[in-house]
Amino acid sequence: MTLVDIKDATRHYQDGEQTVEALRGLNLSVEKGEFTAIMGPSGSGKTTLLNLIGGLDTPTSGTVQVSGHEVSSMSKTLRSDLRRDHIGFIFQSYNLIPVLTAQENTEFVLMLQGKTEKERAKRARETLEAVGLKGMESRRPNELSGGQQQRVAVARAIATHPSIVLADEPTANLDSETKAALIGLMKRMNEEEGVTFLFSTHDPEIIDVARRVVTLRDGLVSSDESR
Repeated sequence: MTLVDIKDATRHYQDGEQTVEALRGLNLSVEKGEFTAIMGPSGSGKTTLLNLIGGLDTPTSGTVQVSGHEVSSMSKTLRSDLRRDHIGFIFQSYNLIPVLTAQENTEFVLMLQGKTEKERAKRARETLEAVGLKGMESRRPNELSGGQQQRVAVARAIATHPSIVLADEPTANLDSETKAALIGLMKRMNEEEGVTFLFSTHDPEIIDVARRVVTLRDGLVSSDESR
């Protein structure tokens, strides 16, 4: 099943009088169950690509489909609904809500989806246990280590059972032990639960375990290797 289908996507930005071509006619498809790393030098278009897939941005030209929905022609409201219902995000900076507990952060998107309080609590507890945070449900972000905060971010991303998880440099701020544990966790979720992961990363440890590595250069796919 194809989750992401991008055809001839361009994304141009204006920087003063200069036009920056972040993507220059990129083509890419992602199938359900992939564990794929997108790599490339700074400025190659990695984050722009994730933003298009996640509906945080729209292409200048070309098409972007996610879970059968044409993202490039959606209104902001419909793109927001798509993110809420189909896409999980893991950010380098965690993006947790400081005043909420780990459980409340994990429940947040479930609340936006209209799930009952009982269902939200049950799924959040199960997901936090899955990421190794059982017993820490009531802790706020400032009471958790960086690695634990990133695990909450992973729990929040997968609690809604999204079609795809987009991870933008998710291991950049972690020590080597925590990084290895987090990569192992995401790999197990991919293999045992079929969660689809798409990473933007420079991390050789993620690249080593990815089953597909897509390299971008100058806004285009320069290589696409399956393992």
